[in-house]
Amino acid sequence: MSKHHNHSQTHLGHRARKRFGQNFLNDDGIIEEIVDAINPEPGENLIEIGPGLAALTEPVADRSGHLKVVEIDRDLVERLRTHPFLNQKLDVIEADALKTDFRQFAAEKPARVFGNLPYNISTPLIFHLLTFADSIEDMHFMLQKEVVDRLAAQPGSKNYGRISVGVQQACEVTPVVYVPPSAFTPPPKVESAVVRLTPYKDSPYPVKDRKQLHSLCLTAFNQRRKTIRNNLKGLIPAEQLESLGIDPSARPETLSVEDYCKLSDWLTEQAE
Repeated sequence: MSKHHNHSQTHLGHRARKRFGQNFLNDDGIIEEIVDAINPEPGENLIEIGPGLAALTEPVADRSGHLKVVEIDRDLVERLRTHPFLNQKLDVIEADALKTDFRQFAAEKPARVFGNLPYNISTPLIFHLLTFADSIEDMHFMLQKEVVDRLAAQPGSKNYGRISVGVQQACEVTPVVYVPPSAFTPPPKVESAVVRLTPYKDSPYPVKDRKQLHSLCLTAFNQRRKTIRNNLKGLIPAEQLESLGIDPSARPETLSVEDYCKLSDWLTEQAE
């Protein structure tokens, strides 16, 4: 148990703000499991997104000695900068993570990124971070469990969709900790889970243009009940699907990540 343990009481004056989707994590056993999964070490380039009331920040700082935090809420920024134990161990960056270039933090060594992400920004933020995948060693995010299920889903399952394809093309996806609603105050109505995303050095599914892949998937999964031929009508002719080894009458969720990369590369070649 950390010697600073009871000092997290200093945070209790901060009311959870609906605007930032805050539910505060306060179950010590679960916090320890999450920090064990992240396994922060001294000297690593750790970046936390949205530290909130520092439930993860404190134990990570205890183990690593130092980290950067990116926080948008001005009250919390002030609180972290003046925190009696943490202020020495943190670089507090007041910024919107969705608009932040993470390469700037990884000049010396790749970043290890983590955070408890509010539901409304989790998908756009993960896609934003994928654009800096070369600068990132790994990412650990607490998300709604349904989002983790979608990230990890295999073709053919009802959870498999555009975010499964987009993220699995770039990263190895590993669910690591289940987090029940009772671990938070106030308890949310949903279950949560922590996922580990490890960007590939060489993806098993190389693609020429990730942006092209993401926009293709948006179109392909637009209407899940329709065939891939219908969803891609006007974009890729049926005979082209066949020549790439894809059945035009298949449903979008039956195509593999590799299939989508093939389709994306064909589109990229047409544009060249």
